[in-house]
Amino acid sequence: MKKVVVLAIITLAIIGLYISPVFASEEILNSVQTSELIQISEEQREELDDYVEDYGSETYGFTAFVLNKIRIFSIPFCFLGIVISAIYQYVIGIRKLDVRYKGFYTMIAFITLFVIAQVLPLIFVIVIKGFGRS
Repeated sequence: MKKVVVLAIITLAIIGLYISPVFASEEILNSVQTSELIQISEEQREELDDYVEDYGSETYGFTAFVLNKIRIFSIPFCFLGIVISAIYQYVIGIRKLDVRYKGFYTMIAFITLFVIAQVLPLIFVIVIKGFGRS
């Protein structure tokens, strides 16, 4: 196992020596980054304005915007956590029983977090649009 890891590190180091990165001038790099950041912030502001318009309140619109972002970003985060938990439970846990339980409990935690993050925006919409404001 150690030989494979050392061989992989040496291979990556050799490949890294042959790849020469291309650097842009600092002015071009700063202007590109600034324009991309401005574009991203304008898109996010437009999306936030749409939420505020839909909900009729700055507070409700911002809350819906944040819950939607949490819903979107929880998918890869929880998927990665479930995969790591499965490795602990089914691969490492074959020989160590305490690690198997650790993998199982963390998998349950990530699945619970995933379900909460996916259902909470729906509950918010139902409560605010259905019962809260008319």
